[in-house]
Amino acid sequence: MRVLSVVARGVLVAGIVAGSARAQNPTPAASQQPQAPMTFFITSAGKGDGANYGGLAGADAWCAQLAAASGTAAAPGRTWRAYLSAIGTDGKPINARDRIGAGPWHNAKGALIAANVADLHGDIIKDRNQINKMNAITEKGAILNGAGDTPNVHDILTGSDTEGRALAGTFDTTCNNWTSNAATGSAQVGHHDRTGGGSTSWNSAHPSRGCGQQNLVSTGGAGLLYCFAAN
Repeated sequence: MRVLSVVARGVLVAGIVAGSARAQNPTPAASQQPQAPMTFFITSAGKGDGANYGGLAGADAWCAQLAAASGTAAAPGRTWRAYLSAIGTDGKPINARDRIGAGPWHNAKGALIAANVADLHGDIIKDRNQINKMNAITEKGAILNGAGDTPNVHDILTGSDTEGRALAGTFDTTCNNWTSNAATGSAQVGHHDRTGGGSTSWNSAHPSRGCGQQNLVSTGGAGLLYCFAAN
């Protein structure tokens, strides 16, 4: 009996020592998945020249400039494209959906915005994207003002229909292919917060009242763009 007692005490002491060692040196937690790099954002500011970005190339360059200066985990080596439709020099439509790559796209906080072009536009299942006030944020990770806020800047320039294509007809929907800041003309805009004016469309809610900066402000915008990494 005395031998068993000694053995039992030895087992108990060994268990206490082992437990103490585990407490001081806990098992490392499972490594967390790294945050997905930013491949989508809304510009935190426009160029201040209304809808005049110097054409598609200028709008793309603005997206790239803000991404590079964002200070967030922007995807390295990416080609940035503004989500804008236009009309080519050959008279054929240039569709926003065809300019932005295949996806997936994540915001500045790593949240998935859409897995692919079909989900982004609801081609198969409606509202498969996460473009809304909480997730459609700027390159700095900030939430933009929407309907009910002051000032409201939820109008985002797109020149597109709900499927992401250039609108047919002769009415100006791209402010002369994103080169005009005149009080005349118009740009089709979407609502990043999916509300206001009876429309929940993120990319085709209504036309603006002109192309100048104040014209865009008067309809609830600031000349902002959706930007997507195309590769």
